Amino acid sequence: MPDLDQIRNLGIIAHIDAGKTTTTEHILYYAGAKHKLGGVDEGTTETDYDPEEQERGITIYSACITFPWRDSTINLIDTPGHVDFTAEVERSLRVLDGAVVVFDAQKGVEAQSETVWRQANKYSVPRIVFVNKMDVVGANFANVVDEVRERLEGRPVALSIPIGSGSPKDSARPFEATIDLVTMQALYFTGDWGKRIETRPVPEDMRAEVKHWRERLFDVLTERDDKDQITSAYLEGKDIPTETLRAVIRTQTLRGDIHPVLCGSGREHIGVQPLMDAVTYYLPSPLDRPAVEGANPKKKDRKELRKPDPKEPFCGLVFKVVADPHGELFYLRVYSGTLKSQSRPWNPGKDRKEMVTKIYHVFADPSQREELREVYAGDIVALIGLKESTTGDTLCDPNHPILLEPITFAETVVSRSIEPESSADKQKLVDTLTALRREDPTFAWRVDPETGQTVMSGMGMLHLEIKQKRMERDFRLRVRVGKPLVSFRETLRQPIENQGECVRQAGTAGLFAKVTVRLEALTDGQTNAVINELDPEVVPNAFRAAAEQGVRGALQSGEFGYPVINVRATITAAELDQQLSNEVAFEAAAADAVNQGLRNNVVLLEPVMHLEVTVPEEHMGAVTSDLNARRGEISEILTRGKLRVIEALVPLAKTFDYSEKVRSLTQGRADWTMEPHSYAPAPPEVLRGFQGGEEGW
Repeated sequence: MPDLDQIRNLGIIAHIDAGKTTTTEHILYYAGAKHKLGGVDEGTTETDYDPEEQERGITIYSACITFPWRDSTINLIDTPGHVDFTAEVERSLRVLDGAVVVFDAQKGVEAQSETVWRQANKYSVPRIVFVNKMDVVGANFANVVDEVRERLEGRPVALSIPIGSGSPKDSARPFEATIDLVTMQALYFTGDWGKRIETRPVPEDMRAEVKHWRERLFDVLTERDDKDQITSAYLEGKDIPTETLRAVIRTQTLRGDIHPVLCGSGREHIGVQPLMDAVTYYLPSPLDRPAVEGANPKKKDRKELRKPDPKEPFCGLVFKVVADPHGELFYLRVYSGTLKSQSRPWNPGKDRKEMVTKIYHVFADPSQREELREVYAGDIVALIGLKESTTGDTLCDPNHPILLEPITFAETVVSRSIEPESSADKQKLVDTLTALRREDPTFAWRVDPETGQTVMSGMGMLHLEIKQKRMERDFRLRVRVGKPLVSFRETLRQPIENQGECVRQAGTAGLFAKVTVRLEALTDGQTNAVINELDPEVVPNAFRAAAEQGVRGALQSGEFGYPVINVRATITAAELDQQLSNEVAFEAAAADAVNQGLRNNVVLLEPVMHLEVTVPEEHMGAVTSDLNARRGEISEILTRGKLRVIEALVPLAKTFDYSEKVRSLTQGRADWTMEPHSYAPAPPEVLRGFQGGEEGW
């Protein structure tokens, strides 16, 4: 049985190209988990094992790898930075205990940095900041610390600062080492790819700067030093033992009061070992996290708690499914108890018993596995043998049921039609799409009832391209895809109340139900609320449930055939007949009431994207003019050195060719990222194009 205090379930999250995978590669090398450093550009890194990742030089799938560091065991997940794969970050943060957020020292806080920071806030994940790429032109450590404080509303405290910045070609004092503000030593990384660390005194010419940063550290720590572990000693000018200082930093990090900041460069092999030491010193073990809370599936109003203890009843969350033609791998975070191979845990959400045939510690590539006979609370493993479970499902002890809160994911925003090249492969396409949907909750597919076309939907064009390549490479299925289609939504124009009916008489048989539904617009979120005011003493529960089902079903497709959002539907009244009323009649009557209310009473909504473009100043005019032509609304223009950062809201329908356009406008010197922001009413020209059946809508 492992020592839970020495386990760290750690995620590495960041904006695309901040250097997550390179940092991970160095961690694995220094930990002895691999014998040679790989490179992202060469496609030889451990965690980017998928051929598509190696070809594109980006991370697509969150890879889990287990390795030792000092006296600890690390379960590390390297997550994607591209917004199209934000679900990989979401589900990883849901099950992790701590995170390292990597920032580019030159670019600072970027759009996707804000997204992953918000996701970490959502799950109250303690985190450490690593300012990477201190060796690049324009690297500015202090600027990144300020941006974390201002743009992310974080509370950064530097635990190390750089000696120099930039490279020998462009800097009078290039980045060469770091200074540890806790031990007050300069750390130089030498030898085999920076594997050996030499400690030296703080350089004479940096003593004033080091004193400034150390005073800032103590100013923050003493503010919340409730037990006076260091405050009195600091004010009296006494030396504070390193272990005491680390204990205070750890306490405040776990509470979320501070975010320790370290710096380095993966490419130059500087600063990675202190980062991993900081993970073991300051980030939580499973024992430091609160007991997980869930509902009792048999008594919905009763809460259940599970402590991170192997002696508690077993409870775990399936957070990822990897589809494979030879079987499926289910990643599980074990929150409490013990799970053995060949056991039969219960899935309370599906009300089914599952069979766990094998348990593995999985390395980055799922084909590399270490088989386990049992697994304990606090660990992350992969299972084989489950049949019904999907991402977000709970597994638990059948005698002590608990249902954990599922993981929520963003709505898809773009679609493409898809068909097999050979008509004989139609069923294979259905099976493949179903398998890909099981592993990725942000990927969906459906058959259009009007055209008969199969349509797949995802978070962006890159997302759908990756799915297409997976079908062709892993499932040996040749397909053709159509032009991109925008996933519109509809919402209510004005409140209305209608009575729907289902009255059919055929001799002694027939159907009868009348249901009144009031529809009102909601302003928060994109979900619908269905409220049932029918008196259970007058209307049987089965009929009440059927009416709710009818309302929800009708909201799936509005006047233009798109899902309806932001609507509160209240079932206010119903009429029934003792002989002719049944569930079918009540479902149809409720749906009829909603359909009447939506007729000529909807607003077409289009997805709007948050776009962030970083460009040299001389190209800013061309880029802003182009954004205006795309119906973009520029919300802010920031200055970052000699670069300008343009933030804008742009309709998704106007962004499909943006990559090529911005490249030509800036001679390839622009960086840009885009993420879903909201839905907004579509202007008249979009509606006219839509009603005319214009391609691309």
